[in-house]
Amino acid sequence: MIKERKRALVGVTGGILLANVGSYIWFPVLVATLGGTDSGFWAGVVMCMTYVGRLLATFCYEGIAARSGVRGGVFLGTALEAVALGLMGFTDGVLAYSALAFFIGFGSGVSFPGLKNVLVSFPEDERPKAFSAFQMAGQVGLFGGALLGAVLADVELRTLFSVVFAFFIGFCLIASALIPRDGFESATAGSSRVPLFSLAAFKGIEVRGATRYFLLSAAFWFLSLGFVVGVPLHMAEYVPGWAPSAPFWITGLSILVLQYPLFKLFDKRFSPGAVMAVGLAGMTIAFVAFGAGRTAPWVVVGCLTVVLGEILFVPSFDLWIARRVPEDRLARAMGAMHFFRSAGNMAGSLAAGILFDLSRSLDVAGGNWYVAALLAAGCALVCLSGRNSGAADGTRRAEDTEGTENEEKVRENV
Repeated sequence: MIKERKRALVGVTGGILLANVGSYIWFPVLVATLGGTDSGFWAGVVMCMTYVGRLLATFCYEGIAARSGVRGGVFLGTALEAVALGLMGFTDGVLAYSALAFFIGFGSGVSFPGLKNVLVSFPEDERPKAFSAFQMAGQVGLFGGALLGAVLADVELRTLFSVVFAFFIGFCLIASALIPRDGFESATAGSSRVPLFSLAAFKGIEVRGATRYFLLSAAFWFLSLGFVVGVPLHMAEYVPGWAPSAPFWITGLSILVLQYPLFKLFDKRFSPGAVMAVGLAGMTIAFVAFGAGRTAPWVVVGCLTVVLGEILFVPSFDLWIARRVPEDRLARAMGAMHFFRSAGNMAGSLAAGILFDLSRSLDVAGGNWYVAALLAAGCALVCLSGRNSGAADGTRRAEDTEGTENEEKVRENV
């Protein structure tokens, strides 16, 4: 890897590390705070607005990058995110938090694709290493942010968000200083043909023969964000002696240690559908543990099993789609995956708050987790029902040499 790409990789991985540290400092604390002072519904609304912003940014990113370059897009998105986070500490009320959360999400939706674009512009033989470093940096940032969030859990929100602001300013500076203006591809900045806002991304939502599988992905991200929003509310209500971010350093460390060996073990022995079902079964067990136990030991049990979804479902779903979707529609499939993920994130964050409030009002402790467990179990059954057809699709795709090579690239990036 040449010096320029090493510099860019440092900028990209350093940026995502700082971003994840900052993110996992603030959101567990704010969600738990709003759950206590307002309601789970409003905590869910604030988190939902970040994903509304991210989804809207997908319709603007191409136009922004065409005018300012990849580096400029990263700088603008991160700067917007940093300013909105800084203002979080100097405002009050759920409506103000929701408005600022939208801009946090919009900034993230502009900067994150820019970082990915830099890595995509690397030579093909260097991409697996680059994406692996990117994923590792994100997980280390998650773990570090959760630990720092525990330290800062009792400080004033003004102090908390000032610290987060500093991390995002660092992200802004390191990424914009080290990555090239347009990645390592030909410049696209200044193009007048690319509109600033375009709904062209909608064209990739429907992918013939695979839409039902994207709905399964949306359900997974619904459950994943239900955990992300629901567990700080759960901690504040049932385990007040622990910091709201404590579950995230448990899950972050577990993913760091288990991601590669566990996925490799299952991937060699079972079809992607079966591996996905195991991941969802782990989430089912975790949600039952959260609902039935509601104490610190059960939180630990739940955190150690809920990670099976991230470890097994996410990479297996990529492989599943690579087998089922013909190569000429894979580009559209990637756009559809992003859309359904965003939709699942928005619905899951909002539903988590509503279900938490509902379980308390009905005096059914842990009822919100039981609903999530039923959905996770149902999704696991869907995965098992489709595993044989998935294998058949894989055999058909193997007849196409280029299709097989494409699947191997997906495996390498995992």
